[in-house]
Amino acid sequence: MIVVGIICAVLLAIGGVLCLVRVVRGPSMLDRTVATDVFVASIVGAVGVHAAVGRYSSTVAVLLALSLVGFLGSVSIARFAARDGDGSPHLEDGDHP
Repeated sequence: MIVVGIICAVLLAIGGVLCLVRVVRGPSMLDRTVATDVFVASIVGAVGVHAAVGRYSSTVAVLLALSLVGFLGSVSIARFAARDGDGSPHLEDGDHP
């Protein structure tokens, strides 16, 4: 189990470093957002591997909180980036500009 945990940790670390490179170099804001979302997912994976190797059940709350932060961040950036054809932000039926 230790060998599998080490292999998973190394792969997640490589993925995290590549995501950080994309965050720094990314040509657009959406590239940086996707890289940040994948980085949060790799952190969730690393915490999950740590919990599985150490047989900790108390990290479920941490995993849930990190997943929620990653999801809400992605949704908020996607909502911010969504535009109508004329370049104005998308408004709901009851909203006023």
